[in-house]
Amino acid sequence: MFTLNENYLKLPGSYLFTNIARKVAEYQKNHPQADIIRLGIGDVTQPLCPAVIKALHEAVDEMGDAATFRGYAPDLGYEFLRTKMAENDYQKRGCDIKADEVFISDGAKSDSANIQEIFGRDSKIAVCDPVYPVYVDSNVMAGRTGDYDENTQTWSNVIYMPCLAENGFAPQIPDEEHTPELIYLCFPNNPTGEVLKKSQLQEWVDYANKVGAVIIFDAAYESYISDPEIPHSIYECEGARTCAIELRSFSKNAGFTGLRLGATIIPHDLKCHKEIMGKKDVELHSLWSRRHGTKYNGAPYIVQRAGEAVYSKEGEEQIKEQVSTYMKNATFLYNGLKDAGYEVYGGKNSPYVWLRTPDNMTSWEFFDLLLDKANVVGTPGSGFGPSGEHYFRLTAFGSYENSVRAMERIKNL
Repeated sequence: MFTLNENYLKLPGSYLFTNIARKVAEYQKNHPQADIIRLGIGDVTQPLCPAVIKALHEAVDEMGDAATFRGYAPDLGYEFLRTKMAENDYQKRGCDIKADEVFISDGAKSDSANIQEIFGRDSKIAVCDPVYPVYVDSNVMAGRTGDYDENTQTWSNVIYMPCLAENGFAPQIPDEEHTPELIYLCFPNNPTGEVLKKSQLQEWVDYANKVGAVIIFDAAYESYISDPEIPHSIYECEGARTCAIELRSFSKNAGFTGLRLGATIIPHDLKCHKEIMGKKDVELHSLWSRRHGTKYNGAPYIVQRAGEAVYSKEGEEQIKEQVSTYMKNATFLYNGLKDAGYEVYGGKNSPYVWLRTPDNMTSWEFFDLLLDKANVVGTPGSGFGPSGEHYFRLTAFGSYENSVRAMERIKNL
């Protein structure tokens, strides 16, 4: 008789956004006339920019010609896209990242879940709290997190770093009794929308190098940064090449949620110095390359050509305009909630607005109230971790018109 990976049975309930979709579907079924405004899942709504559409059409035409047809993509991505990313996202910012250190993938979500595979099962992880659920859930599936406590909603072998209003929603370096091997950081942060200054991020890089930990840095929202004091990449910090892996996404900056494209950056300098199976100073780059070649067939050629167009002069200008549109929504939501008396955060260098629920309501109670009385969908903060309880996330990825309508309804609650 076959057996199961018992770690999957440890996962509490369904994935957060699956739960939300189910609850909204049930409500819509019972209230077919309800005009629901969705500001929950972080999915973009603007169409792909003209430069990207043009590149897609040209690539499709190439695929229809035997002389220019492409089959399997190179394991690590086409050179034209890896070079563009290295030059524009890193070298122009003074970061020493080369094209061969860029691994093209189908998105940051996949990579953030899969990257843990190259680390030992007994590696202790540290996560911000609240946090993007995939970081924890993927480690649960790998058997790395210990036992789940339903009362505290925490895992016994996970180091939680509370991100609270009193500390500016910035994680604090763990004490000496709790030393992690893997540290997950996401800034601009999902879900709080808050950021770290370069000096704050440098402290984490110094700490990781000191204790021999690896930082997995999710930079999916870096294009929304407008404050010059906020780094767009962890590699802007000195010493990051020896301790950090960075995840990049085309979803939120260029609207590729439906196309799927991302990248993971692993410098050659990042090595495991502990001797394992007679080997020492093993490059993580080589392990991820091996994993990539075995389990992944590459992002489609036409999608990678679309990604290349993001870095064209026209593409950069058009994407900046799209980002500006979403940030206009974020500013409106932030100011509207503030005017309505809510305690609100984020929305300045991020497309997410993080608010405290009124009257000490739980996150799910506020979700139900907002859905039932205002027909507005958001995301309960408790779904991101125990410190997210009594908080709620709204996304600026809707249209401006819907942002205005949603705010009117919230103010009328």
